[in-house]
Amino acid sequence: MTVIAPPAPRFPEDWPRFGMGSASLGNIFATYSESDAARTFAAAWDAGVRYFDTAPWYGHGLAEHRLGAALRGWPRDQALISTKVGRVYDPAPRGQDARVQWQGGLNFAVRYDYSAEGFAASLTQSSFRLGQPSVEALIIHDLDRDYHGPAFDGHMSALTGTGLAYLHRLKADGQIAAVGMGMNTLSDFTEIAPWIEVDFFLVAMPYTLADQAALHGPMADCARRGIKVIIGAPFASGLLANPSAPGVMYAYAPASAEMVTKARAIESVCARHGVPLAAAALQFPLLHPAVVSVIPGAVSAAQARQNAENVARPIPPDLWSDLKMQGLIDPGAPTS
Repeated sequence: MTVIAPPAPRFPEDWPRFGMGSASLGNIFATYSESDAARTFAAAWDAGVRYFDTAPWYGHGLAEHRLGAALRGWPRDQALISTKVGRVYDPAPRGQDARVQWQGGLNFAVRYDYSAEGFAASLTQSSFRLGQPSVEALIIHDLDRDYHGPAFDGHMSALTGTGLAYLHRLKADGQIAAVGMGMNTLSDFTEIAPWIEVDFFLVAMPYTLADQAALHGPMADCARRGIKVIIGAPFASGLLANPSAPGVMYAYAPASAEMVTKARAIESVCARHGVPLAAAALQFPLLHPAVVSVIPGAVSAAQARQNAENVARPIPPDLWSDLKMQGLIDPGAPTS
C-alpha cells in the first residue's frame, strides 16, 4: 500500500512526554458509550494532549473508530498517532459472536499475522478505521510467548523474516517516524530487549511505581542500546490510581492483597508529601533516561483532565528518597 504522508516527526525529539492510551475506550473492562468516548478525547485534546496510542485489538476496531472520529475534528498536523500491527480482522461468520475479552467490542474475528503481508493488511484496516492515510508510529503488538503458546515460534519467524523489515522500509520511506514493539511481561521484555532492532518499546506493566523488576535487565539494555521506552498502563490497571477501590485491578487481573498493601503504603508516603498517588505514578517512569513518554488511559473527561493536571504537578525530590528508604521502590531507580 502506498501512503501519502506528511513529513514524519523526529523520534524521539518531537514526541510529547505525555499522551493518552485508548484501550479502555475499546471497552476493555467495561462498556462506554460513543458520547463518553467523544467527551474523553475532546477533554484530553483541550488539556494539551497531542499523542494518542491505539490498536486494532482494542475492542476489535472500536477504539480506532472512536479515535478516528475525534481526529477528524482536529488539525491533523498537530496530532501524533501510534497504532499496532500483527492482528488482522475478518467479519465474523453470520450468526456467530467472535468477540473475546472485550465487554462491548465489534464483532470481527481476529487472526495473527506478523509477516510483511499481515502488517500491510493491518495498516490498511487501521487507516480506514482511523479515517487517516497515515500514522506516525507502528508498534508490533504484544508478541508474548505465554499468550501465543505453540504459535509463538512461527510468529517470531514471520516477524524476523519479513515483518520487521517491512516496518523499517516504511520508516526509511518517510511514511512513519518510528518502529516500536509492545511488551506486557518481564520475561518477554528480558528475552527480546537485548537484540531486536526497534526504535522503542511500549511497556505496559514491567516498569511502574509498583514494580521495577525490569530496571536492571531490559530497561538497562534499552538504555545501553539507545532504544527508547514509552510507558503504557502507568496506573497498572488501576491499582496506582486508587488502591482502595472495590475490586481494584492490577496487571489486568484482580489485585492481590500483597499488591494492594504495597500500593497503599506508597500512597501513604505520597500523602505525607502532599502528592496524589496518581501524580507520582505518572511521573516516576519519566525519570528513567530511556523513557520518552507516558500514556495513561482515560474513560471520562474528568479523568483526562486529571491526568493532565497530575503529570504537571510539582513533586518534591524527598518523596522518591522516602519511598526508597522504606523499600517501596528499587534503590537504584532513577529519581532525579
